[in-house]
Amino acid sequence: MSDSELHRLPDQLRPNLRLVFVGTAASTRSAALGHYYAHPGNRFWRAPHEVGITPRRYQPSEFAALLELGIGFTDLSKSGAGMDHQIPAQSIDVARFRIKMERFRPKTIAFTSKKAASLFYGKPSAIIPLGRQQSDWHFPNVFVLASPSGAASGHWTLQPWRELAAWIASLDVQRAQTSS
Repeated sequence: MSDSELHRLPDQLRPNLRLVFVGTAASTRSAALGHYYAHPGNRFWRAPHEVGITPRRYQPSEFAALLELGIGFTDLSKSGAGMDHQIPAQSIDVARFRIKMERFRPKTIAFTSKKAASLFYGKPSAIIPLGRQQSDWHFPNVFVLASPSGAASGHWTLQPWRELAAWIASLDVQRAQTSS
């Protein structure tokens, strides 16, 4: 088995998801275990529950269960693993990510770090604000969240996660109104 096969986390995608979380690449621990956001110091699994996106706190091994809630996962690099600065630039495939999002058409995309968003937008992370991004009508709504990684704890804030939760709740209300 090659290194890229060892590090690959499976996409958790299907058409019309409510939300897709997008990271740069799997951490070393996530790649080893085969679970998204698997490092014990990572705040990812606490954050969606704390802000009301998920009804309970899930464990990394339960990531596939979030599909039932309309929540998916992917990364910009499907072959790299490690901290963002360790990910080989050639493994970042923004074009492939865009194709996946156009194919599956999630309602909302949430980058789980400014680094992932900066790679997507091709801009320095310093100029990308946290929270909802300016809408591109040809692409789903995009949010940039504070990185839940323990390595980014100095920049942690739950506020953009709360903004995302409010947005998702408003879409759920709209969907319920149009289906009744």
